Amino acid sequence: MTASKKDEGSFSPEALKEKYRLEREKRLRADGNAQYRDFSGIYEDFDKDPYVEPGFTRPALTEKIDVLIVGGGFGGMLTAVRLRQAGVESFRIVDKAGDFGGTWYWNRYPGAACDVESYIYMPLLEETGYMPTEKYAKAPEIFAHCQRIGRQFDLYKAALFQTQVEQLDWDEAARRWNITTHRGDRLAARFVVIAGGVMHKAKLPGIPGIETFKGHSFHTSRWDYAYTGGGPKGGMSRLADKRVGIIGTGATAVQAIPHLGASARQLYVFQRTPSGVGVRNNRPTDEAWVKTLGPGWQEERIRNFTALVSGREQDVDLVGDGWTYIFDDVASRLAKTPEEAAELRQLADFRKMEEIRARVAAIVKDPVTAEALKPYYNQMCKRPCFHDEYLETFNRPNVQLVDTDGKGVERITPTSVVVKGQEYEVDCLVYASGFEVASEYTRRLGFDIRGRGGKALRDSWANGPATLHGMHSRGYPNLLMFSPTQSGWAINFVHILGEQARHAAYIIERCLKRGVEAIEPSEQAQEQWWAEIVSRLHKGISFGGVDCTPGYLNNEGVRPPPSAIRYASFGGDTLAFIDVLRRWRNTDELSGLELTRGGEASNP
Repeated sequence: MTASKKDEGSFSPEALKEKYRLEREKRLRADGNAQYRDFSGIYEDFDKDPYVEPGFTRPALTEKIDVLIVGGGFGGMLTAVRLRQAGVESFRIVDKAGDFGGTWYWNRYPGAACDVESYIYMPLLEETGYMPTEKYAKAPEIFAHCQRIGRQFDLYKAALFQTQVEQLDWDEAARRWNITTHRGDRLAARFVVIAGGVMHKAKLPGIPGIETFKGHSFHTSRWDYAYTGGGPKGGMSRLADKRVGIIGTGATAVQAIPHLGASARQLYVFQRTPSGVGVRNNRPTDEAWVKTLGPGWQEERIRNFTALVSGREQDVDLVGDGWTYIFDDVASRLAKTPEEAAELRQLADFRKMEEIRARVAAIVKDPVTAEALKPYYNQMCKRPCFHDEYLETFNRPNVQLVDTDGKGVERITPTSVVVKGQEYEVDCLVYASGFEVASEYTRRLGFDIRGRGGKALRDSWANGPATLHGMHSRGYPNLLMFSPTQSGWAINFVHILGEQARHAAYIIERCLKRGVEAIEPSEQAQEQWWAEIVSRLHKGISFGGVDCTPGYLNNEGVRPPPSAIRYASFGGDTLAFIDVLRRWRNTDELSGLELTRGGEASNP
């Protein structure tokens, strides 16, 4: 089989490759991630929390604790739960939000829902005795589950909400981290766990004139229901006489646009690159099915899904949705050579993307709009979307797709959005511009970390990070970091967070129990871990490769400096990474970590 042959007469692989190349090239721009702006300076108003009453104050705290957890989303909550289950009670959780939830605290835009099955995405279902009401739960239900976890595991008493860490400084003499917050807190923690999440730093497009707009505007992660009316289920009645523009057509916009289209007098959707939108087929939870579930059902289901989307064969597909369909790789497993396997995978990808494009043509009535909504790239160049009302929205007479032909919005005036020289007057602008993902970890933190000798982590990692398991870094004792950097990555990222939480809690409990005052990885352990990462760089599914159309998964199509390769994740099979951590814990040796007990440093 060769890629130049027609695939059963349905499409030409050569023609699609050329189309993909052309679509990619028209979207390339030299500034890459620099095209975006963060919520600082003249844009700081975009970062205001619309979900809390203004004027919150509390007395500053001075405390000595065993553990500080930065982040109140699933990663931070799961860490706190596992610590408490291990008998560690002296901890604090710090988060800038007004409650638990992380991304589900901030993202309350209309239509927000998980795009991974809720039975595997929402953690601790068996432990809390809760069952989601539908296969893909909506944001309010997920947020309520976060609050449920907080109540059931008594986490609220440990939480410092509406609080931002300003700096972490390692105190070598005390073998503790000194933490300062913007509320004047002074905390001294033996260990610090940074569980700030993958998508917590929102970004704005750096469009010329964005600061001059005189109408109303906000980011989707700070939805202003006081202006729009309605709520997460839609019904935004205050938009009935408004002209609304939304910039962005990624995963967030796909969920919000149907509700904006149903509410606004006029909706303009400004698109640079269309998303691939498959069938969602959401449905209520089957009570009869629930009665068949035995102990351990959620863990089994989670591992089954992760195995399938990692390319492992399974006897049964327990989830059976768009994700497992995308990663169904039966054909390539029959290949005799790696080259043949790669060719078969590409042909399968072409075929599945042809189905996505055919769905657009079948639903969207206007042929020009339909063509503009068709994605021409491999499925994992951008995060796939699934929705059953998004495409139909473009059949509404009050909804207009403004396709920028890959160039993005030209500029913004006090009253309008300009594309290809044409002005589109709007009363309200919604920025569905997403979050920083490909930027450096130290940039996304939002605060300084100064380790041994006062050296900043950003300086230590100037030529790329060095870690053990992506969690520990030499020179920064007792610091445990959750991120994809030299660590695991998964479609269901809560699976990775859950495993990292178990791992961190195990290490902290062992150290406290054994009188270990400080841990940090040896240089040899870091070198060996990097060698393992390198050996896996080309294994498994490629997410946002260099030949993809630009997006957050591939550094906006700009080749990063050579040092950026050290931000790579553990390649290939996600379960393989999880098994590495589990085997490491099972030895109960804390191997690769140098331990300090009462002034004496040693290997375990």
